[in-house]
This record gives sequence, C-alpha cells and structure tokens, in this order.
Amino acid sequence: MSAIPSLETLLQQEATVRVSQFDFDSAWKIGSLLRERAASDNLPVAIEVYAFGQVLFSSALNGSSAENLEWIARKRRSVLRNAHSSLYTGELNRVQGTAMDQMNYIDQQRYTDHGGSFPLLLAKGGVIGAVTVSGLPSHEDHALAIWGIQQIL
Repeated sequence: MSAIPSLETLLQQEATVRVSQFDFDSAWKIGSLLRERAASDNLPVAIEVYAFGQVLFSSALNGSSAENLEWIARKRRSVLRNAHSSLYTGELNRVQGTAMDQMNYIDQQRYTDHGGSFPLLLAKGGVIGAVTVSGLPSHEDHALAIWGIQQIL
C-alpha cells in the first residue's frame, strides 16, 4: 500500500506530468492502458478520460458499481474547477482544516476532494481535461490515473 504524497510532491507531479499534445486517440490510448492494467491486477475500478468538454473514454471493470461513475464525475468537476488534482485539493483542505464536504458554498453532489482525478495539463498551458479512476483508496486512484497519463509521455 502506497503512502499519501505530500502537497509538494502533488504539485511537482502537476508540474511534470504534462502533455505536449493531446487528441481523441491519446484519450483512447490512456483509457485502454489503464483498463488493461486494472484488469490484469483485478482492480474493481471505473475509469474515465475527459477532454474538450466531453467524455472520450469510459470503462467499468468487474467489481465496480454505478456509484463509482458518480464519484468520477464529482472528482472530475473538482479538477476542472480548481485546476489541481482532486487529491491535492483534498490534502490542501485537510492541512487547512476544512474538508470540502464542510464548505457550504460547494454543492456536495457535484464536487468532492477525494483523490483519483488528475488534470490533463498542456506542457505550455492549462487544464484541458482530466483522467479519473474510482474504486480504490483515494491516493491509489490518484497514482493509477497519473500512471495512465505517463504512458503517453
């Protein structure tokens, strides 16, 4: 079992795990590689690659549930709202002593600060989407999502 990365490590990941180009085929490749790895390791996860305002890849493996798809949407919305991984947002909130589910101005049905969604970041630009995994502990979802993006770098 892996440890939860520090805020500094999470920011470093966002600074280095960036794509120079991205298209629909890139999304399919990331999603397919994540699915192959999850199936090989018998992980009960759902996976989504989202960019350009739409879902480009979605898959649910044995042992996952419809609830995982709801978590994916909430994690992705948090990434797009905050321009950081959902794990970074959660850890920052934890350090600051305010969990997102305690923030009255955040719609709890639309957002979450649980880990598992990592922004698709352009090398010289901003967030164009997110790769999201749901079904494992937050930091393990996070690590798997990053692994998928790293496969196309």
